[in-house]
Amino acid sequence: MKLSTQILAAFTLIILLSVADSYTNYMLSNKVHRNSKFLARSEEIIRNSNKTHKAIIEMQSAFRGYLLTGDSTFLTSYFKRLNYVPLLIKEQQRRIGSNNMQRSILDSINLLHNNWVLYSEEIIKARKEEPGAYDNLFENSLKKHVGKKINDEISDKFSRFDKIEYRRRKHHTDTLLTSLKYARTFSLIFLTLTVIVGVLSTIFIMFIINRRITSMVKLAENIAKGNFTKVKDTRNDELTALTVSLNGMSSKLDKNIHELRNRNEELNKFAYVVSHDLKAPIRGIHNVVSWIHEDHQEELSPDLKRYLSIIPQKTRRMEALINGLLDYARLNLKVPSENIDTNALVHEIADSIVPRNFKLEIGKLPNLYTEQIKLEQVFANLISNAVKYTPQEDAMIEISCRKRSSYYEFSVKDNGIGIAVEYHQKIFEIFQTLREQDEQESTGVGLAIVKKIIDDQDEKIIVKSELGKGSEFVFTWRNN
Repeated sequence: MKLSTQILAAFTLIILLSVADSYTNYMLSNKVHRNSKFLARSEEIIRNSNKTHKAIIEMQSAFRGYLLTGDSTFLTSYFKRLNYVPLLIKEQQRRIGSNNMQRSILDSINLLHNNWVLYSEEIIKARKEEPGAYDNLFENSLKKHVGKKINDEISDKFSRFDKIEYRRRKHHTDTLLTSLKYARTFSLIFLTLTVIVGVLSTIFIMFIINRRITSMVKLAENIAKGNFTKVKDTRNDELTALTVSLNGMSSKLDKNIHELRNRNEELNKFAYVVSHDLKAPIRGIHNVVSWIHEDHQEELSPDLKRYLSIIPQKTRRMEALINGLLDYARLNLKVPSENIDTNALVHEIADSIVPRNFKLEIGKLPNLYTEQIKLEQVFANLISNAVKYTPQEDAMIEISCRKRSSYYEFSVKDNGIGIAVEYHQKIFEIFQTLREQDEQESTGVGLAIVKKIIDDQDEKIIVKSELGKGSEFVFTWRNN
């Protein structure tokens, strides 16, 4: 599966969880809204029920007060609520809607109240206008508690009405609290799932990408070190193309390096063969010239003797160049590292190269774990170069070392003829020399060998010099 598909799948799952969370919250919020709306309407129904019942009770109190005292002022409250109570009942009917049980109770209350109103109006009218009729009603109605029975039944109806409303109210309150609880629970569950899925998918994808990139980086490092391995990749995603490219590059480099090594071996063999074949005629020329000089000494003119003396110089230079080429070719040979006492090594080289009349100063040099032959060649060529280009009078060579953070910095300094600035880079090229070409000891190979060794070791070398002011060669070397 491609990485983009995996990332898309993870985001899709997170989005689905978010949608599910939103949908659940939406449904629960609708439920909460409906229950909250019902509770608000129920609060109005209870309030209206209490108001209606209170108004009816106040009418009944005013009616009783008038009967007991005959004071018409009591009837003010009675008549005031006479038209008010029907309005309250109509409003209540509108609020409860088609709820059969409560609507039936409310209709019963309305009917009972209307009966009580007819009863009370009849008595009030008789009390005001017909004392005889009033006495008759008093005996047949008031004493038989007709009004009281109606009032008690109305109160009972109101009590039943309120109980039903409170019961429904409690049900919706419990439902509302449950909805709120579920809303919090589901929100927490979906949030937790979203976080878990997001974190796990991120960790999983990062782990896959990091592991594969790490393997590719390791492959690149191996290629840089000359170890042309390959990475196994069974996935088919965006990184597969990079893996295939790296594997292909590793295979191609391995093949090229293998062919290059074979060619180097062939070139080395060729160099040894050619050097042997070249040295034989050179020695032959040198011998022939020596024989001519010995056998025909007296027959040779001065000019001919001078010409013949030039030939040995050229043959010796040719032999030196061939030896230099062989030394340069041998640099490809790999030898194991070992513990080297650099101080003893440099003293040994200097004893065999530096003349006795030279002033030689060798500082404290470190012990290194490295390839001895290469370090030996560097010091040998630099010291030899210092000897060649330093006049015998007051000649001085200084060899020192400074420890840096992760490497050592060696210096070979002389007080010789110096090197002009424009030649500071040219002297490291093969066959480039500051001496005349007919001088045997200067082949232009020594510093080229030094530069090649330094470059192969991934080190650096610089020259600090001015014409007539001596030279200092500074190079770095790491302790493997």
